[in-house]
Amino acid sequence: MGKVLCISEQEKPLHRLSPRSHLSISEMAQKSRLPTPYGVPVLAVLLFPCLVTGVELAINNCSDNQILATKPGREESLWCTVHNSSRAEELRWYRDSGTVNTKDGNKMNTTNICILPVSKTDNGVSFTCKLVRNESVQISVTLDVQFPPLLTGEDPPPVEEKNDVKLTCNVNSNPQAEMVWYKDNSTLTLKKDRYQIYHTSEIFQLTIKKVEKSDNGTYTCEAKSVLGGMKKEFHLTVEDRKPVFPLEAIIAATVVVLLTVIFGIVARREKIFKCFKKTKQTPGETAL
Repeated sequence: MGKVLCISEQEKPLHRLSPRSHLSISEMAQKSRLPTPYGVPVLAVLLFPCLVTGVELAINNCSDNQILATKPGREESLWCTVHNSSRAEELRWYRDSGTVNTKDGNKMNTTNICILPVSKTDNGVSFTCKLVRNESVQISVTLDVQFPPLLTGEDPPPVEEKNDVKLTCNVNSNPQAEMVWYKDNSTLTLKKDRYQIYHTSEIFQLTIKKVEKSDNGTYTCEAKSVLGGMKKEFHLTVEDRKPVFPLEAIIAATVVVLLTVIFGIVARREKIFKCFKKTKQTPGETAL
């Protein structure tokens, strides 16, 4: 994020109403027969809306909202000035929705801020100058920070055959870059049943479905814009599919065996009990 610095005000002469303008307003006040509320002069009542609605603001001598194209590392200076005001006006700067602190000598009629240095994170940030006594009077500048593509990403872990794998290429570029995937330095032919592409302004992702040994290799993500280009390599390793341990089948077989044993014991319980009793009686008969 660029640091916002403030420079002391360079005062400019105020725009004054002409004597003719003062006379016309006085005549309007004299002709008006409206009662004076709470002792406020009719002239002040008539003049106050004019003071607010007639005021205009300009940034760097432009009275319209604007987009400022810039690059990382530059210094940008924004001057906000008041036009069509007959009094000293206090101004306030905002960075998006947050207030920018300025010194006391950098608030009246003309105010200045500097963004030093401009960074990539400043892209899309709006700086707004507002009239303190009526913040509906405002003007904004939005930074368009332009820079060449920057790509990041990590290799996927080894994947077994018949599983899906995703290669995620993270993109940071302004203006937005054109993206393409290569496999082993050749343009990747995207078959619908094998490959899927997910593309946003920040992500360029390749999904390979049910990978095969032939999918082993180096995949390259390339980004190009008018400001330059960049490549990022991803290495994919496909392993043999390991035999799946038939845990469910073993559990089912074990349950069947246990149930068979239990049912067998229940069915032959009488014979088992008779054998058990006969075994216990044998020592007694021997003693007799």
